Amino acid sequence: MVATSSSAVDLSLMDEVFAAYGGQRGALIPILQKAQSIYGYLPPEVVQLVARKLGIAAGKVYGVATFYAQFYLERRGRHVLRVCDGTACHVKGTPDLLSAVGERFGIGPDQTTADSELTLEIVYCLGSCALAPVAVLDGRVMGRLRKEMLMRTLQKDVAPVPEEA
Repeated sequence: MVATSSSAVDLSLMDEVFAAYGGQRGALIPILQKAQSIYGYLPPEVVQLVARKLGIAAGKVYGVATFYAQFYLERRGRHVLRVCDGTACHVKGTPDLLSAVGERFGIGPDQTTADSELTLEIVYCLGSCALAPVAVLDGRVMGRLRKEMLMRTLQKDVAPVPEEA
């Protein structure tokens, strides 16, 4: 939604969130969800602010944020590629997919390209074993992938893939 600059986090963007939830008990998760929709992740300054406003320890906020997979404590790319490495996907080619992405974009699992265009994540089951190997790019499921297919999709949907030397 609202991007932040690379150096400072505009905490005033949280004013509406706190106004909406007032002093509601049990509002930590919805507040974190709103914060993440504003910033794209949960910057440390926001975690500290949430703790202060709710009168709870920052450790508790971090505990909740790290327990639930929906929350991210680091900035993510504009595009997110989730590649399944469950048993069926692994056997049918996930290592080749990960190698191809790594070679072309210079990132590994849980990393984001320097230009913040692409974040690569490994997941261990997408529930689509019959389509193995499977990946999800920005919410779109791609099955029976081969590295050439994946690279073409990334070329078209994410950013120009650098030419091989």
